[in-house]
Amino acid sequence: MAPPRDPYGRLVANAGLFRALAQDGGYQSLHVLSHPGSADTQSLRAELGLVDAEPPEVTVGPLFGTAAATAAGALLYGQPYLTEPAWARRHGGGDDAYSIVGSIFAFASAPHREQMLMSLLAPVWPWDALVCSSTSLRTTVQAAIDEWEDVLRGRLGAADAQRYRLPRPQLPVIPFGTAVGAVASAASDAEARHTMRADLGIPDQAVMIYHLARLSPYDKAFPQPMLRAVQRAQQQCGARLHLVLAGWFPDGEQGRRRYDEAIAAYCPDVPVTILDGNDPDVIRRCWAAADVFLLLSDTILETFGQALIEAMAAGLPLVVSDWDGYRDIVRDGLDGYLIPTLGAPPGPLGRSLALMELLGDVNYAQYGGATAAHTAVDVDAAAQALARLADDPEHRRRLGGAGAERARQEFDWRVVAGQYQLLFADLAERRQALAPTIAELASRRLSPLRDDPFRTFAALPSSVLGDDTLLRPGRVDADAWSPRVELDEVHPGLRGDADEARAVLAYIAERGQCRLADVTALFPPRRRPFVRMTIMWLAKSAALSWTAE
Repeated sequence: MAPPRDPYGRLVANAGLFRALAQDGGYQSLHVLSHPGSADTQSLRAELGLVDAEPPEVTVGPLFGTAAATAAGALLYGQPYLTEPAWARRHGGGDDAYSIVGSIFAFASAPHREQMLMSLLAPVWPWDALVCSSTSLRTTVQAAIDEWEDVLRGRLGAADAQRYRLPRPQLPVIPFGTAVGAVASAASDAEARHTMRADLGIPDQAVMIYHLARLSPYDKAFPQPMLRAVQRAQQQCGARLHLVLAGWFPDGEQGRRRYDEAIAAYCPDVPVTILDGNDPDVIRRCWAAADVFLLLSDTILETFGQALIEAMAAGLPLVVSDWDGYRDIVRDGLDGYLIPTLGAPPGPLGRSLALMELLGDVNYAQYGGATAAHTAVDVDAAAQALARLADDPEHRRRLGGAGAERARQEFDWRVVAGQYQLLFADLAERRQALAPTIAELASRRLSPLRDDPFRTFAALPSSVLGDDTLLRPGRVDADAWSPRVELDEVHPGLRGDADEARAVLAYIAERGQCRLADVTALFPPRRRPFVRMTIMWLAKSAALSWTAE
């Protein structure tokens, strides 16, 4: 759960949300579904920031377990792909057993869009939800769902859009959050401000412009508009500017070389420092040292902007592009400035780019990068905003103070976690009201694309084991069925134990021949599926022979 090195915002957001719900949700117990061996209670409690034995109690179970989610009424699933949890729910407890809540952090990757839209063919219902991080993202997702439905209706010859409509999850907009108190505390550290600025060679009277982001033109922002704006602002204002970039380079040395080249070409008169954004101490000290936050994103791979709400919590005025979720965060002129952006019109070249991605001629980053390369940010407007803030400390304090208050009221993790709790309650009401009216809830329990392999491929063998299959002792010694080599012992969880195997062999040997149904009748009903698979394993080991029914 802990964000790895070189983290993306969605990983930080998921970790923060889980901690907030654990610490401030008021729950007595939390059940975590995980791959076997990937998590334990003690480590999870530590990652969730839970102290000693205080509530909530944390338990861990397998991903396909549904009992805990049924008891809780909701499964919080930190991904936008609901296909797997929806089918697991149907198999384990039924479609109306609980609500599934996923999250959409970005929508630009074609494989991700495809997976998300394919979820609509799974048993997903209006008591489920896909949380969108921004209003623009919800609009984009809604349009994609509409278009996908049109395609499906066309394929099925079902023209009536009102009659033939897929059940849809809710698409609420809930922002990311941040630990506002922790960021504000770091930003108010006067000693950290003094030492950091001294380390960076920034005089007290100079203005530090701070940029915190992945340093990538493809999945965050082309640096040229930012660098041009800072250069022009320096030419327009009386204060001395210093630009600090904190982040990491997804493209490694090539990315660093490209940034250094752009800095030299477009921002020659302003000192620019690049710091390691993976160092938490660097980030904390920069919040204290900075005067203005700057981020001019232009990529379709960016949706919300985790760093923006952290900058607000730090009490910094923001100069950011008028882009996607950024406009949900910054109130232009109140706590920062939204810089106008311009997108290219749809047309034949955009369709060619889509086809190239479809055929694999460009990858995810190149697709997003090509789009961003033809998206404009108003450099003059950004320069004017920076120059005004640089020359007017009181204006900086006023906007920064308004942003800090907004962060406390709307973006603190406690507030965001409360919005999720309200969503859980709303979905529960929808489930109770709608589920009794939907007949499909009793239909097949597994996806036809991920069905029982013994059912899907039943046509491949000569016959299939059934109640009337005749079983006889094989032509091997009585103990020949015992494992002798490693391959005799693979996949033991799909069959019964050694005692059951011995009981099966003894019963068949005593009678010479009998039906499968006679053998399985010896065992409790819950053990019979394991006994059938034990018989298959014994037949494979030549300890049993058979005659098809």
